Amino acid sequence: MRKCFTIFLISLNSYSFGQTKVELSVSGLQQPVEVIRDEFGINHIYAQNEHDLFFAQGYCAAKDRLFQFELWRRQATGTMAELLGPKEILRDKGARLFKFRGDLKKELNHYHPRGKQIITAFTDGVNAYIQATERNPDLLPLEFKLLKTRPQKWTPDLVISRHQGLLGNIAEEVSIGKLVALLGEEKVKDLIVFEPGEPNLKMDPVIDQKLLSAPTTELYDAFRKPLSFTPQDISLSANLDLNQYNRLAKADDEAYQKLMETERNTIGSNNWIVSPRLSQSGFPLLANDPHRALSVPSLRYMVHLNAPGWNVLGGGEPTIPGISIGHNDFGAWGLTVFDLDAEDLYVYQLNPQNQRQYKYQGKWEEMRMIKDTITVKGSADVLVEHFYTRHGPVTFLDLKNNVAYAMRCGWMEIGGAPYIASLRMDQAKNWEEFRTACSFSHIPGENMIWADKKGNIGWQAAGVAPVRKNWDGLVPVPGDGRFEWEGYLPIKSLPNVFNPAKGFWATANENLIPKNYAHRNAVGWTWADPYRVDRINEVLSSGKKFNTDDMMKLQHDYLSIPARTLVPLLQDLKSSDEKTESARQLLLKWNFVMDRSSVEAGIYAAWEKKITEEVLPLFVPENAKEMVKYIPLTRVVEWISKPRKEFGADATAGRNQFLLSTLQHAVDYLSIKLGNEISTWQYGQINYHHALIKHQLGNAVDEVMRKKLEVGPLPRGGNGSTPGMTTNADNQTAGATFRIVTDVADWDKTMFTNAPGQSGDVDSPFYKNLFPLWSNDQYFPVYFSKEKIEKAMKEKIVLKSLR
Repeated sequence: MRKCFTIFLISLNSYSFGQTKVELSVSGLQQPVEVIRDEFGINHIYAQNEHDLFFAQGYCAAKDRLFQFELWRRQATGTMAELLGPKEILRDKGARLFKFRGDLKKELNHYHPRGKQIITAFTDGVNAYIQATERNPDLLPLEFKLLKTRPQKWTPDLVISRHQGLLGNIAEEVSIGKLVALLGEEKVKDLIVFEPGEPNLKMDPVIDQKLLSAPTTELYDAFRKPLSFTPQDISLSANLDLNQYNRLAKADDEAYQKLMETERNTIGSNNWIVSPRLSQSGFPLLANDPHRALSVPSLRYMVHLNAPGWNVLGGGEPTIPGISIGHNDFGAWGLTVFDLDAEDLYVYQLNPQNQRQYKYQGKWEEMRMIKDTITVKGSADVLVEHFYTRHGPVTFLDLKNNVAYAMRCGWMEIGGAPYIASLRMDQAKNWEEFRTACSFSHIPGENMIWADKKGNIGWQAAGVAPVRKNWDGLVPVPGDGRFEWEGYLPIKSLPNVFNPAKGFWATANENLIPKNYAHRNAVGWTWADPYRVDRINEVLSSGKKFNTDDMMKLQHDYLSIPARTLVPLLQDLKSSDEKTESARQLLLKWNFVMDRSSVEAGIYAAWEKKITEEVLPLFVPENAKEMVKYIPLTRVVEWISKPRKEFGADATAGRNQFLLSTLQHAVDYLSIKLGNEISTWQYGQINYHHALIKHQLGNAVDEVMRKKLEVGPLPRGGNGSTPGMTTNADNQTAGATFRIVTDVADWDKTMFTNAPGQSGDVDSPFYKNLFPLWSNDQYFPVYFSKEKIEKAMKEKIVLKSLR
């Protein structure tokens, strides 16, 4: 039966300068709920029961992020073509193909013993606000008017959609398979860093390697790619300058492709914990800065949830109930990505007499088929057929060659929705309860850290970890029954540590597999470059005692270890070009800090860029140059530090010439980009390293509207290898907008960042109010005690039950 929610405004009054109080009656609540919004836009929700707590969380999140909710709903349900027309048919087909189709009740209750009730209450709250917009369309954010559309209601199955998650390595697996076919195993191992140990990249002879050039994962790729809007999609304020639109769209696409090429090695996240022994307060410290694509509104939404059995504050994705990263009364926690491989591409031989059958263990098996209808704006409905093998969704049918490709995905099984198991973490009281909660967290693979009031710190790798007995999961394999997962490794058997002897623990997506680890066949092979974590460990092992100011400073530490390694190699060299020689001498006097005001940092960033570009033709064979666009910086630095024959007969002399020529090319590049005066080459500036957070509709609307929707630009420091990770591109398109630093001695002193703001409504004062703080590496407090929260109050809403 369809639930109906009604909202009435009871009263609105100003009771203090800059503060307002609103009372609303909402059907669906059991008891009144108090929502205090602080000066930074964070909602502190006080409910008298669990149902009302999550109802109010859904209501407040939808109020702040309604357009974000609607886009995620359409992506989850595969209904983008209904809004944007035929160009989105393939995306919709992919989204529906990979939809979770298991036992929904079991799925919801995986995340919490009362998961079904909690998630239903959350979506009821979302729908209550959507119904308010139906009664009063003026409540709709601007984007709905630009697209001439309305939001639709939410159901619990949307919350557990996997479309937005960090899912796995399938793109890498396909790429490695193609490279092995082109170059052979040993050359691929030379170009890509695998660790620890040496993987088996041998392709099974049953697979025709030439056929891997087909779009084997096109339906998966289609639903995972970013949304793109065109001027034709816009009803008001459309961009009529199509040349400008095409230029902007092309630049965004190129930036995205570059980001995807380097993502695993540079983007990542940081977190660390410090024991009482190394803390000035005598209590543990915790810091976490997860790195994702920058967006407006932010990926993370902050909230404080308080009700009997619940008192938790922090951030998470807006469409998910609970808190993913934050603290409760007892402890704090955070996460970074840990490499677990829960995706495999299977290749099948089809029956020439019946191409809906594939060979498995010597017999023909019938694919399961689901018929579906996609509604398309401005066109007739499209009838589609989704095919599945015993392993999973069929992503490509090569009927000409009688071959099919399908994916097995650990995240399609019960418990595969990202971050929702945080509901269990939100109520953890100690390390063991936290570890148990982590055992329900399947996607993505995570480095979970914990620090508590009792003085304990710990790290637990978490996630769904398939056990492969006879292959390493890095290349496609036949789906004929010889390559099967042998179940999943229990999460508590993944690497972990409790109260480490050194007094701290840091993770930054690097290889953390212990020596002689017993379950090597259940963990990944490709990790981030170690530079961020090496710098973090360097600071934490200094022997000093730390406070929260130190932790905030470390989150924005811009010292580049690659620069500290490469620049000294210029010491005994000399350039015949005057300006290049001046640049060389400046670098040799530099402190290796990628400060935004530093000219030397500007020179180094351009030089590193030229090094990584110009090393490619030396080490990558001609037939692979279209596939290999980036080599991990650790490998490049290794080749340069210990010169190889690729630099020439005299490897050292060739390396030295390479360093000088790339430096000169960097100087030439900067002269064109920023002018001939070296003094104007400071790194952080609008024309060089900066942050402009683009709106999804930004390219498609006119200039006036674009400036209203977008946030920035402002100068930035750091790069892809510094703890303060800001990418290697001119415009920082990824990194940490949400951060937490806490001393568990006093939760009221916990510091955060989040950008550009809590609200996705461009007309809200909380749309981009946090961006100036973030861009200047500054934090804001979010209080935990009600006394301090009330002093920081900007607005109070009392939600009352409508009887």
